[in-house]
This record gives sequence, structure tokens and C-alpha cells, in this order.
Amino acid sequence: MTRKGISVIAVAALVIAGAIGAWLIWAGAPAGSLAGPSKGENVDGVVQDGSGKRVLYWHDPMVPGQKFDKPGKSPFMDMQLVPKYAGEGNGESGIKISADVAQNLGVRIGKAEITALGNDLQGLGTVTFDEHDIRSVQTRTGGFIERLYVRAVGDTVKAGQKVADVYSPDLLSAQHELLALTTLNGVPDLDALKAAARERLRLLGMNDAEITAVETAGTARRSVGVYSPVAGIVQELGMREGAQMMPGQTLLQVAGLNRVWVVVDLPERELGRVRVGQTATIRFTALPEAAFSGKVEYVYPKLDQAARTGQVRIQLPNPKEVLHPGMYAQVNLVTQKRETLTVPSEAVITTGTRAVVIVRENGAFRPADVKTGVETDGRTEILAGLKTGEAVVLSGQFLIDSEASLKGVLARLSAREAAAAAPKQDVANATVSSTAVVKEVDPTKGTVTLSHGPIPAMQWPAMTMGFKLRDPKAAQSLKPGAEVSFELKRQPEGDDYVIESIKEAGK
Repeated sequence: MTRKGISVIAVAALVIAGAIGAWLIWAGAPAGSLAGPSKGENVDGVVQDGSGKRVLYWHDPMVPGQKFDKPGKSPFMDMQLVPKYAGEGNGESGIKISADVAQNLGVRIGKAEITALGNDLQGLGTVTFDEHDIRSVQTRTGGFIERLYVRAVGDTVKAGQKVADVYSPDLLSAQHELLALTTLNGVPDLDALKAAARERLRLLGMNDAEITAVETAGTARRSVGVYSPVAGIVQELGMREGAQMMPGQTLLQVAGLNRVWVVVDLPERELGRVRVGQTATIRFTALPEAAFSGKVEYVYPKLDQAARTGQVRIQLPNPKEVLHPGMYAQVNLVTQKRETLTVPSEAVITTGTRAVVIVRENGAFRPADVKTGVETDGRTEILAGLKTGEAVVLSGQFLIDSEASLKGVLARLSAREAAAAAPKQDVANATVSSTAVVKEVDPTKGTVTLSHGPIPAMQWPAMTMGFKLRDPKAAQSLKPGAEVSFELKRQPEGDDYVIESIKEAGK
């Protein structure tokens, strides 16, 4: 090949190389690289990661406002800094996390969906006596128990069964009065006097059969019977044979077994789904082959403070007396299902004052305050704050939003969104007005601690913090717990904020 030919080829090669270099520069990639900045390369003072995309800065997702020019460990959290790439937006509406980082953090995503909510409630119940069917057996006059036919708690009695023979001087005297009247003749209103004598015996506790027997025999009875008004089980035995009794003293208590109660314990969160009249299916360990059907008769208004459970009552007929107080029961309460918006329960972060869900939107993560309803079968009802189909974070929330950032980063993100909709102010020099509740006052230092809501103009979340007063004397008129309105301004010499004026709300 001639020397002239070699020169032509060399010039052509230089032209082609120049054209490729110019194209790379126009396309935004460094000359000599088709894959973007190389790892460790410094572009505009920022160390690149070699991913092929230009790194604008490095940052900690938990503290998105702080920027770094090189990778490394975050000074705020025990995690590595992540890159912010060109073309990812300004990131003001959420936290951007690369797919690799999200995978390393174990982030799982679910959806807000319309599902059928309202599975049946399961509870453990205990059989008790029907307290509406408990009767006390008493005597209406004083005396002595000569014979006791029921001797132990748990004995069964029948309606009308004699439970004791008692000797009562008052009853004996009233019997003699009736017998004396039966021997008289020609006395005016004799029948009325006899009727009055019989009524007195009834009021003292003697039944009609015994009164008739006294009149027929013509002799008074020393001992008079005491009878049970209902059939059931002796629940309480208040007297023993030979004991002296006073008028109105309880001899024994009888609880009927024709009906029983099943008292069911339910968690506090489930009580809102229970209604009077709700159908229940009940099974007993002692009767595995039988199933009983009943309805909720009463929802008790008091909760167990330690167990955080409430009770509901179901009444069951017990004609064969196969159900005994103390038996355990498995209760299934039938509830009506309804279609509603839900998310997996693990997606909801409860702070005590609000419920938050982390939403993935356009590749970024943002907090969403939600109003929750009932929780059942691993899903929580969402009453407000989400839309159908929105992607929510199921795991890894604490790495996206640490325990501390729940009050900081997420609150600041929410504040940014509120501030974006608010009129822009020069907060460096402007006086900002807001309201708060006084927590502490120190008149000697001229300071006050306020609990205020979000201040969008300053991108502040709701928090409690201390402020200096421009006029320290204003602290003398403030009391903890008072609602106040105040004006705040940053001091020219620093970043501290001073309250220019403060007064109780409404004054």
C-alpha cells in the first residue's frame, strides 16, 4: 500500500472517532464510554457507581434532605448511602429506593382491594345459671328449724317440695286463734273473722293445704312446712337443722335449670361486630355429638381491664337438664359479610395517634394517613386514605421509615405536600402565625414549651418544642393546658425562632 493510501485511512479513522466522541458528548455520556460513567469516576464533584446512569448525589433514604458526594456509610443510620440518579424527579413527594436496595431490604408489596369482610366470630363460653330463675326461700316469721330436708349445696329440689319444718310461736298462736273462732256460734260477722284468721296464717307463710288440715283436725300444728317455689339446684344453704331463724332470713337459694346462660368472652376488637339477636351455634366438650342453636340476648357493657375482653350472653333452653353450670362451650357467632376496601393487616403501622400505610407510587414511597375499621382474617378495613388498586408496602417499612422517622421523615414528607399546596412565603424573614397548647412555662428564663400542629409554611410537622419569648413578661400570663395563638419569627443572627406575640385563643 502506498504512503498516500495509509494517510487517507488514518484521516478517515480520526474523523470517525471524532464523530463518535461528539455523539457521546451530545448524548450525555463521557467520551470513550458507551455504558455511562465508570465506577469511581468523578462527575461534577460526585463519585459515580458504574451503573450506567449519572449519579447526582448520594443520600440516606431516612434523611433525604442531606446530600453526599461519595458513597459510604450513613452518619445517621446503620446503612449504606444510596445514589440519586438524574431523571428520577425531585423526590419531594416520596423516598426513592433503587430496585436492588428494595430487594436487599426485603420490601414486599401488596394492594388495596375490595374484599368480602366479616368472617364468623369464634369464642369460648361457659355455662352459668340463668340469674332470672334464681329464687330465695325464706320464712316470714321467727322461730327454729326442727327438721331440714335439704342438707347440701347441689341437691336438687322440685317445685312445691317441702325443704324444712319450722317451729314458730307466732304461727302457733295464729292457729289457736283460728281454732277458737271455729268453736263460736252466734257471733256477728263470724265468717269474716274466720277469713281474716286464715289470711293472717297465709301472710305468715302457711299454705292453704295446711290451714285446711288444721281446721279439719281441730288441733294446731307445732311444726309448719317451708316449700320451694321452683325446681332446681340448691345454690346456697344459709341455715342448718336446729338453728334459730329470724323473719326474712334466707333459708336456701334455688337456681332453676330449665334455662341456662352461655357467657362468651370475645376480644375487644370483635365486640363491634356483635348484635343482640345474632344467631349462634354452640357445641360442648361434654356433648360432642350435639349442636345447640341460640341467639345473643345481651352484650355486657363492661370490659375486663386485664384481658381486654368483653362478654356476650346467650340463653339456651335446657328441658332435659343436660347442660350444667361450669361446662365449656365452643361458640360460633354468624356475622354478615360485606364488600369493602381492605389491605393486608401487616401493611398498617399504628403509632397510637394515627394509622399510616406506606404507598408505592411512580417508583417512590410516600406515607398515607388512613382511617381503619375492623380487622379480620389477616386484613384490615380502610375507611379513608387509600384508593382501590394502590400498591402498599407489606414488609420492610421500618427500613423505609425507622421508628424515629415515623415522627420525623414521614411527618416532613407530609408537611412538604401540605406546603406545596400552601402559598409560598419567605419564611426566613416572615412572621408565621399558628395555634398550640401550652405544656410548660418558665417565667425566669422567658421560655414556653408548646404542642403545635403542622405548620405547612415552614414545613414543620406536628410536634412539641420550646421557644423563647420576645417579651419574657408574657410568660407570667400563660398557664399549662391553655390554648394559645402565637406569631413566630426566626432571629436574624441564627436559626433559633422567637415568639413575637402570644395570647390565649379567643382573647
